Amino acid sequence: MAIWKVIVLFSGAFTGGMAVFLFKGDNHKNLKLILSFSGAFLFGITVLHLIPDAYHGNDNYVGVFILIGFLFQIVLEQFSEGIEHGHIHTPDHDHIAFPLGILVSLCIHAFLEGMPLAEGNQNQLVYGIALHHVPAAFALATVLLANKQTKSKTVFFVVLFAIMAPAGYFFSNALSTGGIGNLQHYFNRIMGVVIGIFLHISTTILFESSSDHKFSVRKMVAVLLGVGVALVGFVGEL
Repeated sequence: MAIWKVIVLFSGAFTGGMAVFLFKGDNHKNLKLILSFSGAFLFGITVLHLIPDAYHGNDNYVGVFILIGFLFQIVLEQFSEGIEHGHIHTPDHDHIAFPLGILVSLCIHAFLEGMPLAEGNQNQLVYGIALHHVPAAFALATVLLANKQTKSKTVFFVVLFAIMAPAGYFFSNALSTGGIGNLQHYFNRIMGVVIGIFLHISTTILFESSSDHKFSVRKMVAVLLGVGVALVGFVGEL
């Protein structure tokens, strides 16, 4: 159990959420660039590390669980309305139980994202998840404040979101070491669900167009940097 991973995971989400009190207005281009970078980085890590590791045990059903994770993320987004992508908008109160629906879906999402960190050398993934949670937490805090939540409640909900990825890390660490029954035998299938979620999140970020339906040069550079960093880390481990 690496405490530094817990600190990095918590700090990313907490810092992103607290930044809402420092930055005003609707122009958050830098946060969008961070989101693009982290999305590309997560995609690279998923393809280069998580997928090969999940199939290492020759479990033919891993692909089924990847599909389940991909579809499960679609279901979660019916409640979160894309906040994990950094989307900032006011939810339709007739469509969603706010803020409970958003919080529950985001917490499940973050909890599952922390689970792969217990297996192998996943240091790059720690930073990718932390960066990804910066704009997600910022969007969460912005929506909470826009819907008349008090500052104290907003801070509480951001902290709750921030501890979910570390909680997933703790849980999967106990799972992979056999601390929770014999569930370690199904660890690769659980990772398959997480991989599906990562694939959905990262590809959605990568293929989302800007307001004028163009893939901007700045976003292109951020994406190339994210993939490049993932590749450098992969080559360095060979």
